[in-house]
Amino acid sequence: MLKVNNLNVSYGAIHAIHDVSLHVEEGEIVTLIGANGAGKTTILHTITGLKKAASGDVLLYDNNLLKTEPSKIISLGMAHVPEGRHVFPTMTVEENLEMGAYIFNSKDDIKVGIKDVYQRFPRLKERSKQLAGTLSGGEQQMLAVGRAIMSKPKILLMDEPSMGLSPILVKEIFSIIEEVHNQGITILLVEQNAKMALSIADRAYVLETGHIKMEGDAKELMDNDDVRKAYLGV
Repeated sequence: MLKVNNLNVSYGAIHAIHDVSLHVEEGEIVTLIGANGAGKTTILHTITGLKKAASGDVLLYDNNLLKTEPSKIISLGMAHVPEGRHVFPTMTVEENLEMGAYIFNSKDDIKVGIKDVYQRFPRLKERSKQLAGTLSGGEQQMLAVGRAIMSKPKILLMDEPSMGLSPILVKEIFSIIEEVHNQGITILLVEQNAKMALSIADRAYVLETGHIKMEGDAKELMDNDDVRKAYLGV
């Protein structure tokens, strides 16, 4: 479904991503874990066209995303929930959701999409007319996910969805990720909370200073001594 081949990304003279290759098959949850500054967000930004690659290929089905305008990528079936949520704070919850459906011309399609989001996230329905900037961190994360799925993606890229949330809300967000996945959406998850990410993922990649150091079955990596010491605190 999604294939990243020999990706290299630089920031000026700094070579940030080194020959990274990874793949996500349809129906999977794949997680990319690593320390702060390892390059996880850079990889997502390059996949979605927010950052230019120095070399390599990023293929979604048969489409080379590195040769696709970023504004067109969403129409190919990919949506991105960015780090920090980035909801539109002065717009209402419902207006934020409508922004996620900008690729659709039909008002009926948009209404159906909003109804679907409200069924998934009843709390958003309760706050539909509330300004997004007044929501709690957990509610903003729900809104960011809801806005992304308004485009009816086949694959959802999620960047640090648990960042800044309380332990109770972290569990809730990961339950939401699993629920979205159970609705048939493939997920590539970037997450610093390695324990939670590995617990729900099918496969995982471990990124260190721009290099893939390990990859494999998520449960097996959770039992790997090096992973446990470096990322799980045990």
